[in-house]
Amino acid sequence: MAAARRPLIAGNWKMNGLVSEGRALTAELMALLNRGARPFEMLVCPPATLVSTISTAARGSVLLIGGQDCHADAKGAFTGDLSAEMLKDAGASAVIVGHSERRTLHGETDQTVRGKAMAAKRAGLTAVICIGETLEQRDAGKTLAVLEAQVLGSVPEASRAANVVVAYEPVWAIGTGRTPSPDDVAAAHTHIRKTLAQRMDNADATRILYGGSVKPENAATLLGLEDVDGALVGGASLKAADFWAIATAIG
Repeated sequence: MAAARRPLIAGNWKMNGLVSEGRALTAELMALLNRGARPFEMLVCPPATLVSTISTAARGSVLLIGGQDCHADAKGAFTGDLSAEMLKDAGASAVIVGHSERRTLHGETDQTVRGKAMAAKRAGLTAVICIGETLEQRDAGKTLAVLEAQVLGSVPEASRAANVVVAYEPVWAIGTGRTPSPDDVAAAHTHIRKTLAQRMDNADATRILYGGSVKPENAATLLGLEDVDGALVGGASLKAADFWAIATAIG
C-alpha cells in the first residue's frame, strides 16, 4: 500500500438497522475511534432512513457517513429514489454505487453506475464504485477482462482520487464465507489500478478496497496485500467488535 493512500474501512449495513440499533452501533464505534489517532479512515453506510440520524450522532467525531445508493439526477419524478444532493444534505460525505446487489437485483449497467458516480461528484460526495465478477465469469477465466470492462464503463473520465474509491467485490464471495486466494486478490487489484490509469491521471493515489466475506480472521492477510487500500465490509460491519478488529488489522 502506497504511503499516500490512507486506508479506508467502509461498512455497508445494507437493509439492516432501526434508529435505536443505529445509534447504539455508532456510539460504540465513536468510543473506539476516540481512543486515539488511527492510521485509517472509517466510513459507515447505513440505510437511507438512518443517514441523517447517524450523521447527527457522529457529529464532531472522525466517523464518516455514507449512503448506499443514489439516483443520477438531482431531482425529479423518481418515486422512492434519493439524489446525491439529498444524501449530502442529510450529512453524508460518500455514497456506494454499483454494488453487485444493485447490478443484479435492479439491473444496473456500467452506464447506470457511471451516471450515479457523476452525480456523487456533482453533489460533493465520494463515490465508492463497486465492481466484481460472477462465479461463472471467474470459472471461465474472464475475471480480469470483466473488471477492466467494469472500470472503463463505470468510472467517469477525468475522475480524481479525491472523489472516487473503487471496491472490488467478487460477486460469488459476498456473504458466502468464500474468498479468492491472496494471489488472486493481488492480481485483481493490480489490474484494476492499471486500468484506472486510462480513466484518471492519479490512479496511483486512488484507493482500491477489497470486499466479499471480509472478517476478522482474514482481514490481516487481505489488508496486507499490495494495492489493497482497505475493505468494504458487509455483515461484519454490524458488530462493532468485528468491524473494529478488521480495521485494526491494518499493519
